[in-house]
Amino acid sequence: MREKGVFIENDAYRLEGMLYEGEKKGVIVTHPHPLYGGNMNNNVVEAIVRAYQGANFTTLRFNFRGVGESEGRHEGGGGEQRDVEAAIRYLKNLGISELHLAGYSFGAWVNAMGIKRYTEVEVFVMISPPVAFLDYSTATHEPRIRFVITGSNDQIAPPHLVKDLVEKWNPRARFVIIKGCDHFYWGKEQELIKFLNEFVRGKAD
Repeated sequence: MREKGVFIENDAYRLEGMLYEGEKKGVIVTHPHPLYGGNMNNNVVEAIVRAYQGANFTTLRFNFRGVGESEGRHEGGGGEQRDVEAAIRYLKNLGISELHLAGYSFGAWVNAMGIKRYTEVEVFVMISPPVAFLDYSTATHEPRIRFVITGSNDQIAPPHLVKDLVEKWNPRARFVIIKGCDHFYWGKEQELIKFLNEFVRGKAD
């Protein structure tokens, strides 16, 4: 599926992104930790994008401030939440009516920390939320969190801790553990795409 490069205006910064224009349903995908090499070209980010494109969603992935061609510098989460808000405005200005926000690792944490600010998002998807690495003590009930996934060998998002987090967020959310998968999903991308595509298309049990 063909994406095009775009720039998103935020505060005094421009953020680098990649946009695929599908139907008037859209998803924003946030990437893993910039200080550990995370960016919008990460294999998991690309898998999420492909899954949503398979359901003809409009997709927007972008680099947080200070990453790639995005201006500014890493701010540890607060500034990155404003980056997400800018991405939401960008898609809404394109006429997107149903909006999902999907994050992987650090991206999932940023989305969770700013969740009360993202009132225009209808569905949240969390991929390997790094509960063993970053603080989730403020997690509260949030029915918009609908799908959570991690790997059976993920030491940064251990299944038992993620399950506890899901119970706080939304016990009715679909929770999937991919067998033999660690935090980086190498070789497991197609399984991830399959589960995500089933969820997006409403075929999940």
